[in-house]
Amino acid sequence: MIEDLWYKNAVFYCVSVETFMDSNGDGVGDFEGLTRRLDYLHGLGVTAIWLMPFQPSPGKDDGYDVSDHYGIDPRYGTLGDFVEFAHGAKQRGMRVIIDLVVNHTSDQHPWFQSARLDPKSPYRDWYVWSKTKPKDADEGMIFPGVQVTTWTKDAKAGAYYFHRFYDHQPDLNTANPHVQAEILKIMGFWLELGVSGFRMDAVPFVIAEKGAGIEKPKQQFQMLRLFRQFIQWRRGDSIVLAEANVAPEETINYVGDDSDRLQMMFNFHVNQNLFLAMATERTEPLVKALMETRGLPDTAQWGLHLRNHDELDLGRLAPEDRDKVFAAFGPEETHQLYHRGIRRRLAPMLDGDERRLKLAYSLLFTLPGVPVIRYGDEIGMGDDLSLPERYCARTPMQWSDEPHGGFTKSDTPVMPVITDGPYGYPHLNAAYQRRNADSLLNWLERMIRMRKEIPEVAWGDLVPVDTGAEAILALRYDWRGNSVLFLHNLSAKPCEVHFRTGLDDKPLVDLLGHDHRKPDDGNTFSVLMEPYGLRWYRVGGLDYLLTRSEI
Repeated sequence: MIEDLWYKNAVFYCVSVETFMDSNGDGVGDFEGLTRRLDYLHGLGVTAIWLMPFQPSPGKDDGYDVSDHYGIDPRYGTLGDFVEFAHGAKQRGMRVIIDLVVNHTSDQHPWFQSARLDPKSPYRDWYVWSKTKPKDADEGMIFPGVQVTTWTKDAKAGAYYFHRFYDHQPDLNTANPHVQAEILKIMGFWLELGVSGFRMDAVPFVIAEKGAGIEKPKQQFQMLRLFRQFIQWRRGDSIVLAEANVAPEETINYVGDDSDRLQMMFNFHVNQNLFLAMATERTEPLVKALMETRGLPDTAQWGLHLRNHDELDLGRLAPEDRDKVFAAFGPEETHQLYHRGIRRRLAPMLDGDERRLKLAYSLLFTLPGVPVIRYGDEIGMGDDLSLPERYCARTPMQWSDEPHGGFTKSDTPVMPVITDGPYGYPHLNAAYQRRNADSLLNWLERMIRMRKEIPEVAWGDLVPVDTGAEAILALRYDWRGNSVLFLHNLSAKPCEVHFRTGLDDKPLVDLLGHDHRKPDDGNTFSVLMEPYGLRWYRVGGLDYLLTRSEI
């Protein structure tokens, strides 16, 4: 049973095959190159690799416009190369999950090409059509300013087709039982090739009713139960990690009261409020978000991220709070996207300040759930704001100070590698950081190792601890008679805090250093927190590490 719940205490690493490692010198990353870097990921402490789309695609939306759900983009290799990669990951104890993009397809997909050419095509009803342009066609765009409508007329079909995203991504009619059966077939195919599950793209749109005249589409949550039942019938320990940016009260509809729907969801609510807390140096919004998203069923889990391949979406924050985050982390217009988010990578957002980077990662590892790390962030990679939209944070991995960062031997990489400035590959690369004991990469590896030794975060009950200081976040976790306590100073100023753990007179054992503590006569602890400081404590126990006389 514990093996079936592997995702409860995992460390995920999101990677783009296209921009990770090129093995054959054509300028494009591939599965053979990724396979060569499996030892790097294993050494970092990764337990699950999340692959962004790698199927055949016209490439108009970085692979999220899939034209064949059963293939491999030939630039990345073959199905055989994929199987070798999956096998190599398994040998090292790492699992693989892949992006499942089934809300829409590319308009070049054979299904859509058949559907548009013939009203009697068996694929016609696989998409969403209207003879006339719906009155709400200019509402609900995902990419405002870039996207002008959600209904586009196709000349050959003689009808309008629905697309929640770009016009080259027609939405599938997911209510159609034949489409649902095909989604299960796609899942089954990749499960047979060795994956352990899927990061499902745009889940609220996948399960929403679609069609002209639907003003308030209902969510077809029974579809999630169908997905769960199928994948666990095929492979009992497989999962779905949902991209579902929904309000906290809607969460239970996605995981199910009886844990009979999806196993994992990204916690976008906590993500947005985490950056608000760091921007304002006040823990209140983050603690509130943590309380609003607690209480998942025992077999469900949150996925936590700092940055991902999209913009930092701030759309659920109040306008005044959103402005505070913009001012702190994305003040320039070129930093922002769609007036709702920040398109930068983490390190530039934090001005390259290693203290703040370590604070952010420490928060990632100690908030309820499991960490999801974006490739390159482990070395503090930067962004290229000259690239359009979200591509600025999708540049190739910087492996060394060799030309093009060691990503490729080609003079024409698929995307430009960051060359100049403090984030350029001559100064910032994995090889240099691996040799530097004090680097961000080596620090992060040590933190991941320690995080794996603290199952209380993944399994335990969360208890906020009052320190009386608005910039100090203090969280305690209790599980099976064991407790841990984490302190974080969100401020640039030092702060001495006085608090009670609520666990009598048990001492605090510093898991990252030698700042062990024992309470005074009133069971109160005093800790001086340096600017952006962090502490990981085990509460009591661990006599082999600490005796009373050593405190």
